[in-house]
Amino acid sequence: MNNKEMFGTLLALFTAVISGISIPLNKVFVVDLDPLVFTAVRAVIIGVIFLLLSFATHGLNKKQLKTDWKYLAVIAVIGGALAFLLFFSGLKLTTAGRAAFLHKTLPLYVAVIAFVFLKEKIPRKQVYALAIMLVGTLVLYSAQITTSGLWMDPHLGDLLVLGATVLWAVENVAARKVMSRGGTNFMVSFARMFFGGVILFGAVILTNKFDVLFTMTTPQWNSIFVSTVVLFGYVLFWYWSLKHINVSKASTLLLLAPVVSLVVGALWLGEPTPAVQLLGSALILIGAYFVSGIKSEMATGV
Repeated sequence: MNNKEMFGTLLALFTAVISGISIPLNKVFVVDLDPLVFTAVRAVIIGVIFLLLSFATHGLNKKQLKTDWKYLAVIAVIGGALAFLLFFSGLKLTTAGRAAFLHKTLPLYVAVIAFVFLKEKIPRKQVYALAIMLVGTLVLYSAQITTSGLWMDPHLGDLLVLGATVLWAVENVAARKVMSRGGTNFMVSFARMFFGGVILFGAVILTNKFDVLFTMTTPQWNSIFVSTVVLFGYVLFWYWSLKHINVSKASTLLLLAPVVSLVVGALWLGEPTPAVQLLGSALILIGAYFVSGIKSEMATGV
């Protein structure tokens, strides 16, 4: 494995750890906050930060903005707005553990879309590892839980999270396309978060929720601040990894995150951890181990 491949793989693994911690963390925050307002405020703040980083690193190419505006629009509308809204609306209704595992079915959709549109090669070893990890996810999902105050409607919440995951798969492939054409990870991150946040703020105004911003308590603003810092780390490492390795490989490594979420959710939120969930976690870890050593290639074929 060359240095570029190793660096991209490490970035994807860092992203998985951040993702695993952030879902239980945001589960606590979103219970007392409106999901739309919560996602809108975070997105705009992070978008502004990535705009400044783009200027500082000369990563905002006006010519490429004109050339790839369609892909950037897809990234902003689908990944930066709709997917976030669906995910956090679902997270409010289901458990952090279930949301984490459903979100990590992402590699299946990414692999198919990237194979068709980016001509990424999906080696047989990666297919087998992905299959193992998805079996682990299904095993975990099969565990039944009793409705509680923190997970009021798991089935509806699961459906919303799954919808968000499919949208993020489309967005990830679009992001990889832009960066394969010379775009920087900072430019993609800016487009996703800032313009996605603007769209979400428009939805806040249309739904008459703008006044919520003026009635939020200090603890609620603190929650948004902490969540924003965590999301910034996720976006930074994730798109940086996509600059160096295939999106299908990076997204598969994200399947480590549900294991982290399971542990954090059990220890912090008291979420149930049936034996089948532990079995699923083990399968996910085994699959991720095999994927981490796969080289990224751009050639048609499985």
